[in-house]
Amino acid sequence: MSPRKNYPKNRRPKDNDDEREVSLSSQSFEEDENGLWIVRKLTGSSANKPYRCPGCDQVIPMATPHTVAWLDGDEDNRRHWHNACWTKRNNRRPRTERTRNAPRY
Repeated sequence: MSPRKNYPKNRRPKDNDDEREVSLSSQSFEEDENGLWIVRKLTGSSANKPYRCPGCDQVIPMATPHTVAWLDGDEDNRRHWHNACWTKRNNRRPRTERTRNAPRY
């Protein structure tokens, strides 16, 4: 383990925001027929409240790793998905509502 670097206040290294590039390794871009998606994978430790998955309409419990995705430029409409639901989102069929006495075939 390397020693901690304590700099005096007047000698601290200066951060130049223009040259520093923020790189999130958990963030990626995916393109499909709906457009360009920004996808972020969250770990269980950073998930601090339950969400409802739009793919399966089930609750994603707290402290569960999951995926957050939104269309490029529309960050207000980001959605939290189960990882499996996100990967299979294009293979889902529309839900069919049946009455109680309807046959299941």
